[in-house]
Amino acid sequence: MRQRDDMTFPFEEYMRRLEELRERMQQRLLDAVVISDPENLMYLTDYQTTGYSFFQALVVPLEGEPFMVTRQLEESNVWARTWVEKTRPYPDTGYAIQMLIEALREFGLSGKSIGYERNSYFFAAYHQDTIRTAFTEGQLLDCFGIVEEGRVRKSEFEIDAMRRAAIATEAGMRAGIEACVPGVTENEIGAAISAAMFRAGGEPPAVMPYVTSGPRTMIGHATWEGRTVQPDEHVFLEVAGCYRRYHTAMMRTVVLGELSDSMERAQERMRRALCEVKQLLRPGITVSDADNLVRNIISDNDVGAQLITRAGYSIGIAFPPSWDEGYILSLKQGSHAVLEKGMTLHIIPWMWGVDGDKTVGISDTLYITDRGCESFFTLDEDFVVKGEFGAKEPVVRLVSEENREGC
Repeated sequence: MRQRDDMTFPFEEYMRRLEELRERMQQRLLDAVVISDPENLMYLTDYQTTGYSFFQALVVPLEGEPFMVTRQLEESNVWARTWVEKTRPYPDTGYAIQMLIEALREFGLSGKSIGYERNSYFFAAYHQDTIRTAFTEGQLLDCFGIVEEGRVRKSEFEIDAMRRAAIATEAGMRAGIEACVPGVTENEIGAAISAAMFRAGGEPPAVMPYVTSGPRTMIGHATWEGRTVQPDEHVFLEVAGCYRRYHTAMMRTVVLGELSDSMERAQERMRRALCEVKQLLRPGITVSDADNLVRNIISDNDVGAQLITRAGYSIGIAFPPSWDEGYILSLKQGSHAVLEKGMTLHIIPWMWGVDGDKTVGISDTLYITDRGCESFFTLDEDFVVKGEFGAKEPVVRLVSEENREGC
């Protein structure tokens, strides 16, 4: 291992992560693990590349030096970013899984119990078929989740990285809100958000911002497509800033024109859900309890809206195609997973179908502390209402500016 001082976190942080992984390996009676998930590679070694569609893996033996199998081009990322000293690159004319099998044999792992991430997006089924057919001298076992058990609780170093991501998130959201006026295109709003995030120190996020207006807000996971924003419409924004692959996310809603009674009542439901869940969240609470609280508040509405998804999810390290860690932990009914200090959650009490044709949202990214939770953000949660566009400057107000305290 190469001890170095130019990685995202101190060298000792990575050694702690590696040691804890090996403790979990020992509990599962594994002699080695093959880690192929990009987020897990980043977590363990600081390795990252946009070329993760090609097979790459870190092999961690219970004893001895870890080594990496990568595409030859990507080997430069190992040297430039990580503490890993041993690599076995394969050329574009070669075969990745054959190189992995040869390396397992070379490093004395024949006849051993080898864990691999069977549910990883980036360990394709035909690759798994090949290794099972060719590596017959060893026992191959699914170890999906063995790294995520460590990732779900963020260290203070990771919380600090997410604070830096939050600066980019807020900068992007402020710019997006400012850009929302009748006559602009959704593309222009998206451009304003992106430019502000990057100027604030943000790096390319796992997903670019979601920007939809008017009737397009009812389309799940849609973003800008050139539509021109019209007067008396609303704009739904969801932004995640990124720093060193760590993300924080938020939703906000901008109303262009007069605020209807139903939109104001929807905003009150979401603000109440966020307020009460922040009072609830602490170590020991189950994610089902948190989901039920948010879901009951949102469902108790008279504007025709629903919460049609989970109420939140773990967030942290991410590569495209998604910024969330919901496969590690999600706030959903029936789950007995318990919150612990260091967990980081995007809470999403959004409302789909207000008046039958509007989606609106207010959300927050929180981290669990010793006895409660804290937000990464300072930005107001209220709808931003921009009215009276006949004037030289639109009148901008926060809906609940007269009621800041309590739920």
